[in-house]
Amino acid sequence: MTHPHSHRIAPIANLDLVAVVMEKLVNRQDSLPGLAVYYGPSGWGKTTATVAVANRSRAYYVQLRSAWSRKTLLEKILFEMGIKPAGTIPALLDQICEQLAASRRPLILDEFDYCADKHGMIELVRDIYEGSQSSLLLVGEEQLPHKLKRFERFHGRVLSWLPAAAVSLADSRQLAAIYCPDIPLADDLLQHLVALSHGSVRRVSVNLVNVYDTALVEGMDSVDLATWGQRPLYTGEAPRRHGSAA
Repeated sequence: MTHPHSHRIAPIANLDLVAVVMEKLVNRQDSLPGLAVYYGPSGWGKTTATVAVANRSRAYYVQLRSAWSRKTLLEKILFEMGIKPAGTIPALLDQICEQLAASRRPLILDEFDYCADKHGMIELVRDIYEGSQSSLLLVGEEQLPHKLKRFERFHGRVLSWLPAAAVSLADSRQLAAIYCPDIPLADDLLQHLVALSHGSVRRVSVNLVNVYDTALVEGMDSVDLATWGQRPLYTGEAPRRHGSAA
């Protein structure tokens, strides 16, 4: 199935929340700290919202990986900046700080839990902040604030703690315009999808695609909860093999 509008980004609540925090960071007074932490469960749309805000704010955006070392992190940030890494870890750090200070562009580090699990990585990011005084938005899972409490000198430099918002009925209407275009969906079906999602934007999006595909195959002009009936929906649970015991 082709979804012609699936490359668009829905203007859901999380996107507005991140945009407000980024504006607060960038326009803060000099005496205020320049770190913000955006956190929440997997699938709640954090990365999508963050990438959209990165594009709007011209922020440097880097998504961490579990296998990265301190030097790899610095090299990846410089790659995002379009700068060729040169030298040792201290030299790379200086390159990054100089570029952030000169450009006044924010830095976003996604999947920051991988840093929070390693003391040396946390100190390195603190060095980036101290050396540039730039705005840093750190994005991670629900337990990220708890993990950062262990690092007092880092924790105290956070200006804003922003929890991701659970997907809402209003969000689902915005998502339906993208993932189920040209097929009107009733609010009772959308509310059902939201209830099944347990806050996850991803689950609502997957189910909207399922509804769209089914509507095309079965020739539905519009879909409400009664029309959908008992057709299966994605709940996040692993599928059971047919014929297995409940």
